[in-house]
Amino acid sequence: MPITAIVLAAGEGTRMKSSHPKVAHKLLDRPLVWWTVRAAREAGADNIVVVVGNGADEVRAIFAEDADVTCVEQAERLGTGHAVRCVRDALGAFSGPTVVLYGDTPLIRAETITSLVDETRANHNACTVLTMCPPDPTGYGRIRRSSDGSVEAIVEHKDCTPEEQQHLTECNSGIYCFCGKRLSENIDKIGTNNAQGEYYLTDMVAIYKEMGEPVSAICADDYSELLGINSRSQLATATKIMQLRINEALMAEGVTMLDPNQVWVGPEVTVGRDTELLPQTMLWGATRIGSDCVIGPNTRLTNVTVADGSSVEETVGYDTIIEAGVTVGPRAYLRPGTHLLAGAHVGTHVEIKNSTIGEGSKVPHLSYIGDTTMGSGVNIGAGSITCNYDGKHKHPTVIGNDVFVGSDTMMVAPVNIGDGALVGASSCITQDVPADALALERSRQQVIEGWAAERRKLMQEED
Repeated sequence: MPITAIVLAAGEGTRMKSSHPKVAHKLLDRPLVWWTVRAAREAGADNIVVVVGNGADEVRAIFAEDADVTCVEQAERLGTGHAVRCVRDALGAFSGPTVVLYGDTPLIRAETITSLVDETRANHNACTVLTMCPPDPTGYGRIRRSSDGSVEAIVEHKDCTPEEQQHLTECNSGIYCFCGKRLSENIDKIGTNNAQGEYYLTDMVAIYKEMGEPVSAICADDYSELLGINSRSQLATATKIMQLRINEALMAEGVTMLDPNQVWVGPEVTVGRDTELLPQTMLWGATRIGSDCVIGPNTRLTNVTVADGSSVEETVGYDTIIEAGVTVGPRAYLRPGTHLLAGAHVGTHVEIKNSTIGEGSKVPHLSYIGDTTMGSGVNIGAGSITCNYDGKHKHPTVIGNDVFVGSDTMMVAPVNIGDGALVGASSCITQDVPADALALERSRQQVIEGWAAERRKLMQEED
């Protein structure tokens, strides 16, 4: 039978003090709810339903390109039981294992969800509760088990006797796996006999026990998987846990980190063996790092591909391809559309946008290269700029192979510089330069002997 995952993501999250829905806040460059959906998907969920409410459009936008995710709106937020009922009413009766998850618990692992489903299937449970044993159980509902180990009841903290508060340390995480058919048939039995007047999914345990339906629980190996995020402080705590979880996995596969606490790697990033990630490095999006690279320090790459044997130091890069044996930085800025071919060098305070830098070509210092196609073996002198924007349109610059461009040169696009040409320093190139030519554009230097000394003398007389 197919697995359905219902992710509850309709809450306001008032403690976040934000104009954005809580579940849209990011943990390592991905929204909180994205992590939960990812875990459900990796656990084999065939149907994933996200219940939206507060900031519904913003949450829907997160999954706009995910065909396996359906969003159902909970117009009135009347509790977790009401949210599940909204899904049933919108999409029809459930069938197969139905897992209820939360958009603000991004640390849950796919393996844990799979274990919950397996327990439900193996014992034909009406409900399986995922539990945890946190160091401090204060505030959590406690699990009371029967002598055979089955769940007898979930007792809210305020309803526990002093003895139960001391000895019942297994807590309800709020995550469940239900038999979909039985859930559809019985969800309407939840009432609102509580202080908040809401429909709580927790009540399904008591309903099933009264019906004689089997209810059991499994305890998560690591309680931190089930930590919910309700504040910025808790977001920082969860971020640190996920940061180290990812970094430990990378190091186990042969990646070196001088200080794992100062490296942040997103969930979809890949890093090859024998690559070193130095402090204050952030790798986001679909970034792909090859083997034997050095990345950092102080580097942020988003959707960047770096091939084997390259070095990227103190650099910000987006949507860029860096081929093998390239050196970048320190303090470079690689904007979308940049392609650095094998052996190229981009140096200090260089900005490149929508340009190809050819094999072995160098842009060493203080330059801007935009909308440019550059051949191999090119050297761009310090302070050179391609003037690609006329205030309305962008224009291309084409630089051939083995071109030498002297320092402080302006190349006013559209312009072509042929193979083997040499452009003299401090030139403003506004016309095409033929292959193997010398291009110079500068005013004649004028020298007036003794002028400075006469000026100083006049200034002293005025004083």
